[in-house]
Amino acid sequence: MSSRFICLFLVCSSLVWGQQISSKRIARQLNRIPAFQKAHVAISISALGDQREAASYQGSHYMTPASNVKLLTFLAAKQQFNKLPAVSYYKENDSLIHFKATGYPLLLHPFYPETTLASFFNQSASFIFHLPSTKPTPLGVGWAWDDYPYYYASERSAFPIYGNALQATFKANTLKLTPSFFEQKMVIDSLGPKFKRLQVANKFSYNPSLWQKNDTLTRPFITSDSLFIKLLSRHTGNDVILADLGGEQLPWEDLKANHEGPLYKALLQDSDNGIAEALLLMIGEDVFNEMNSEKVIDSILVQWSPWLKDPIQWVDGSGVSRYNMVTPRTLVGVLQKICKTVGWETIQDYFPQGANSGTLKKYDNASVYAKTGTLRNNHNLSGYLVHPKGTTYVFSIMINHHTTSTEEVRLGIGTLLKWFEGKLN
Repeated sequence: MSSRFICLFLVCSSLVWGQQISSKRIARQLNRIPAFQKAHVAISISALGDQREAASYQGSHYMTPASNVKLLTFLAAKQQFNKLPAVSYYKENDSLIHFKATGYPLLLHPFYPETTLASFFNQSASFIFHLPSTKPTPLGVGWAWDDYPYYYASERSAFPIYGNALQATFKANTLKLTPSFFEQKMVIDSLGPKFKRLQVANKFSYNPSLWQKNDTLTRPFITSDSLFIKLLSRHTGNDVILADLGGEQLPWEDLKANHEGPLYKALLQDSDNGIAEALLLMIGEDVFNEMNSEKVIDSILVQWSPWLKDPIQWVDGSGVSRYNMVTPRTLVGVLQKICKTVGWETIQDYFPQGANSGTLKKYDNASVYAKTGTLRNNHNLSGYLVHPKGTTYVFSIMINHHTTSTEEVRLGIGTLLKWFEGKLN
């Protein structure tokens, strides 16, 4: 047998072994799932630690990732920080403390209690807030303007407080707001919707007839430096004032957070957009002394370029923007890098698990650890599949422009995963 024939045989054998399931076979299976009909479907699967694709169907096609973008944000944050900086401060004396923002998002957060900042601002002292050199734009590039009333589109800011959102709860036939500061700007509108904020102002109205006892809604407020000062001072009882220009030469120290686990679980399991956006801003402040997501993303993509399968169109930290585009095989590469960076135990702890936690509670496969990504007419699932025979596979299944319900697509993805589980070695 000639050496040329032997080499050709080895190459062909490698390709056959590398992709266990052909695209044609996958296509036939997709045709059996009604929810995928007329949708754009792209799939990539590799064994953990192996760069070759075990299965692929249009894996190099660009898709709208939605919250699968948070996988990029998570990797970037874990590569940048060992411990997250909660606040930068300089204690001038026992009664006067200077501080500036790091972008950390959990100050008085309604869903994710933390003690680091609570203890810091509960000190008996006056506080001077030094504004960052640059401030983020409140809304991300490509965000829909009419998302403004919803928590998932809470504004970005240098120092988020209360998650930059208020909670409205109906008790004793009265609507109570947290923080209560906003109650002075609320009116009853018996003919209007259940709860409404003006698009351009922190003025609220509600219709009591549409509320039931203990109903609760969470809605964004419009952020500003002056509002941050008022809310923080009102909560702590301490004087908080804005600094004049300066402060660059102060010997700043970082107070490290002790809530990384809950924060990253909020990112991956609850798919919290505000936390995702804050993490990119934190990287910008740490690296460039500038809260500029675009600059951060450009820098990260340069660092990642040696191992990315395809270039990424990436514009925000959360995936709210429809301008984001990524291929399934690139997301598989990101997931491979995540495992190498944080380890399998962290993935099991932070990622949603099928039938068990986070956004995967409705998926009935407990051997899946993955992140969903959903926008209207788009639903994706990317993560890890632990095969019954012991091999762990990294996968990305992206369904864009579907015309059926998200629930039907989710069930279709679940069916497809079980089919892959039966066909992979």
